[in-house]
Amino acid sequence: MSEQRAVDVAQRLVGLLLGRGVTDVVLSPGSRSGPLALALHAADQQRLLRLHVRVDEREAAFLALGLAKASQRPVPVMTTSGTAVANLHPGLLEALHAQVPVLAVTADRPARLRGTGANQTTDQRAIFPGIPYVDGLDRLPAVWTHGPAHLNLELDEPLVEPIAWEFAPQEWQTDVAPRAVTRLPGGPRTVVVAGDDSGPEAAELAERAGWPLLADPSSGARFGPNALTAYRLLLAQESLSGAVERVVSFGHATLSRPVTRLLSRTDIDIVHIGDQSTFPGPATANVRFAEGVEPEAAGDEAWLAAWQEADERVVAALPAAPVFEVARAVWDAVGEDGLLYVGSSNPVRDLDLVARPASAARLVLANRGLAGIDGVPASAIGAALAQAERRAIAYLGDLTFLHGSNGLLIGPSEPRPDLTIVVASDDGGSIFSTLEQGAPEYAAAFERVYATPTGADIAALCAGYRVPHRRVAPGDLTAALAEPCAGLRVLEVPVPRHDRRALAEACARAARDAV
Repeated sequence: MSEQRAVDVAQRLVGLLLGRGVTDVVLSPGSRSGPLALALHAADQQRLLRLHVRVDEREAAFLALGLAKASQRPVPVMTTSGTAVANLHPGLLEALHAQVPVLAVTADRPARLRGTGANQTTDQRAIFPGIPYVDGLDRLPAVWTHGPAHLNLELDEPLVEPIAWEFAPQEWQTDVAPRAVTRLPGGPRTVVVAGDDSGPEAAELAERAGWPLLADPSSGARFGPNALTAYRLLLAQESLSGAVERVVSFGHATLSRPVTRLLSRTDIDIVHIGDQSTFPGPATANVRFAEGVEPEAAGDEAWLAAWQEADERVVAALPAAPVFEVARAVWDAVGEDGLLYVGSSNPVRDLDLVARPASAARLVLANRGLAGIDGVPASAIGAALAQAERRAIAYLGDLTFLHGSNGLLIGPSEPRPDLTIVVASDDGGSIFSTLEQGAPEYAAAFERVYATPTGADIAALCAGYRVPHRRVAPGDLTAALAEPCAGLRVLEVPVPRHDRRALAEACARAARDAV
C-alpha cells in the first residue's frame, strides 16, 4: 500500500465509498490522514457526499454510528495514526454488537517504521478484535458487509499533492439470499418479545396471530393493538407469566431483567428470529433460531385479552412520579413522525414502563448493542442529521450527557441538526439504587462508588459549547417541547434520585394489587 501515491489511494477510496452508497463521512483530522481529508473535502464540495469534521475521535465514531442507524446506510469514520485510532474502539464495539455498518478508516505510517521510535507510530493492524480487518482497498468489499469493518491504510510521503480530484464510483456486488420461513402452530399460549431493532415485523406477527406483544421502546415494534405498556411488571405475575408456553423473540432483548428471565426458561418453546449473537444468553435445547416465522392459525382470543386487561389495570395503578412525567412528555412530543434517541440506564427504562404503544411504528433509536453510556449525544446528533425532515429529541440521564458532552463540540462550518436534548438530571447514577447494590446493607459505600454524584454545572458546560440551555420543571416540559426548535438545544429537567428504589417497589406492589 505504501508504494502507491497517497493521493491516488485517497481518490480511489472515495470512489469505492460512493459505489457502496455512502452519503455521509465523518473525519477527525490529522497529518497522516491529510490526503483522505483533502479528498473528502473535494467530494463534499462536489456534493457527492456530506462531510462531518470532529476533533474528538471517540465522538466522531459515535456520530458515524448515529448517522448509520438512522439512515440505514453505511458510514465511514476516518482518523490519523496513533492514539486517534484507539479512540474509535467504543463506537466500533457498539457497532459490532448492534451490527451497524460503520467503517473505521485509519491512516497509518509505512510498515518500515513499526517497532521504531517514529512519531505517532504503533501497530494499528487488526487493533479492534472481532471486527473484520483489511489493509488494502481491493478486499474492502469482501469484509465490509452488514456490520462494521476496519480499513488500515499505510500512507507514505508525500502525503499531499495538488491534483484535480475526480471520483469514479465503483460498483459493489452484494448477494441477498432468500429468507427461510418457519411455520408455527397457533395453539400454544405465546407471547412475542421485541428487543432493540426488531422492526415492525414483530408487531405484524403479534397482530396476525393474536399474541401479546412485549416491545422495547427502541424495538421499532411498540405499536398496534397487541402491544403492552407495563409488560415487565406483568411478567412478575405468575398468573400470566407462568401460563406462557412459547415465546417468539425478535431483536436484541437486553433492556428488562424480567424479559431476560423469560428467555432463560428451559420449560417452554422459544423461537428466536436471529442467531446466538442477538439472543440474550446461551441458547439451551428448547431454543430454536429462525430466519422468519409465520403462524399457521390465530391464537386464543382470551389469552390476549387477559394480558391486555391486566396491562390496563397496572398502567392505571402506577404511582405518580416526576421521572414518569418526564418520560411521558418526551414520548408524546415525538409523535408519530418524529425521531427519538434514548440513553441507557433509567431514561429508556422509564420510557419502557409508561410509553403507550403508538398506532404506527415510531423511529426510536438507542445504543443497545452494549448498552453503554458512551457517545450518546453524538449518536443522537448523527441520527438527527440523517433524518433532518423529522422532529428530533434525545432523552438522556445527566451522567450519559456528561460522559458524551464532547459530542456537542461542532465547528462553525459543520452541518448542525435541529435537536432538543432532554437531560433528566438527578446528579448521579440512579439506576444502581434499583439493583442489588442499592440494598440497605451497601448504603455506606453506595453514594461514592455507585451513585457517583458530580455536582456538574450543565448550564455552564452548555455555555462553553455555545449550546442554548434551559432548566425546566417536569410539569413544564410538555410546553417547552412544544416550542419551535431551530438548531441544537438542551432542556435540563431536575428529578429526584434518592427515591428510585422506593418507586420501583411501589410499582411492583401496584402491579401485584392490580393483577
